Amino acid sequence: MSKVGRLMFATKIEKGNDMAKIERFEDMLSWQKARELTRQVYKVSKQGDFVKDFELRGQMRGASISIMSNIAEGFERGGDKEFSQFLSIAKGSCGEVRSQLYVALDESNISPTEFKALQAGTVEISRLISGFMGYLRQSNLRGSKFQQP
Repeated sequence: MSKVGRLMFATKIEKGNDMAKIERFEDMLSWQKARELTRQVYKVSKQGDFVKDFELRGQMRGASISIMSNIAEGFERGGDKEFSQFLSIAKGSCGEVRSQLYVALDESNISPTEFKALQAGTVEISRLISGFMGYLRQSNLRGSKFQQP
């Protein structure tokens, strides 16, 4: 099975029964959701007292960027084991953002409604990434860089 074929299967994990072809990391639902989360983190961190909390604002922005960046980097590496490693880092960054959301809520930098929406986004992305990681662990197939021409 080709890399694209394997990733089609992994997309099935992300999107349910809808098969979609993944040829670029931008096609991945987990990356798309991570991009949206990053956009939302930037939006809320530009408001009110959050603007003055430079340390938390920078940490949260960096962690949200890390999610989408590691998904992209892992995909581009062309090896299933490397991809899984980068997905693991991205999943860790989801937890980091989720933890930082509590600080933002406790410091009244975000509203309970914003907290709930952003937290739900991190949980969803984490589940999508877990699905990919599970598939890659079960697969005996290797990445495209290991295939013979």
